[in-house]
Amino acid sequence: MAAQKINEGLEHIAKAEKYLKTGLLKWKPDYDSAASEYGKAALAFKNAKQFDQAKDACLREAVAHENNRALFHAAKAYEQAGMMLKEMQQLPQAVQLIEKASMMYLENGTPDTAAMALERAGKLIENVNPEKAVQLYQQTANVFENEERLRQAVELLGKASRLLVRGRRFDEAALSIQKEKNIYKEIENYPTCYKKTIAQVLVHLHRNDYVAAERCVRESYSIPGFNGSEDCAALEQLLEGYDQQDQDQVSEVCNSPLFKYMDNDYAKLGLSLVVPGGGIKKKAAAAPEATPEGTTAPTATEEEDEYAGGLC
Repeated sequence: MAAQKINEGLEHIAKAEKYLKTGLLKWKPDYDSAASEYGKAALAFKNAKQFDQAKDACLREAVAHENNRALFHAAKAYEQAGMMLKEMQQLPQAVQLIEKASMMYLENGTPDTAAMALERAGKLIENVNPEKAVQLYQQTANVFENEERLRQAVELLGKASRLLVRGRRFDEAALSIQKEKNIYKEIENYPTCYKKTIAQVLVHLHRNDYVAAERCVRESYSIPGFNGSEDCAALEQLLEGYDQQDQDQVSEVCNSPLFKYMDNDYAKLGLSLVVPGGGIKKKAAAAPEATPEGTTAPTATEEEDEYAGGLC
């Protein structure tokens, strides 16, 4: 079966090359017919699991479409070549071709398809190169935002923010979450704004920037419904505990359902949050210790008073 498909692919390649040849009676290559044959060859090689040959056929198809000024079809072929590289576990090269395809989709005036291609590339590379995935998700968000598709844009920004937090790139994460929050505010999704404020505060505290965390909460008072919400109360309690170096209070807030059931990356930030100074809660003065005879041991002050007038 595989051998049959390989032969079928080679036949389509031969036909495509024939369409590209010129002569006395044929002055111009037939790029359209050649592209069609290369596409059929790619499919045959793919079915035979000959992904390298399939990738080469896709690239030839793309070039034929470009020569025919069919940008959309050229982009599709480049994207397919990228998917063949994915099958060969050559992910950076796959992403490179998919990015090229997305730029051609934009040039062709199909931004939605460009955005979907970029998002697909981000998912491919996320576990191998999170930094590149962040860049791709941010690019996708920009495309959607330019098309005024804010819900799709903010979803991709959220993916970028979580990857930044996972990589402990907190400065960039703080800016990314602020962008999310601005968009949620613009589309009047206020409850999600509250959750983004919690995420912001956790990120700022992990940056050891209490002032920025406090400012986030203070600025959020202008969001309808935030003041008086359970999110607001929890954040005020968290900041109070952090400021007073009360690890018990901070841990109690961060272990509450409100924090524990956030996105996993932010829940982990809460559980790992330690107050300055080692996180030792200030304890009340210890009660006087009882002696074995049952009498109360004198305090240091009483001992001092006993000899206050000297030994004589």
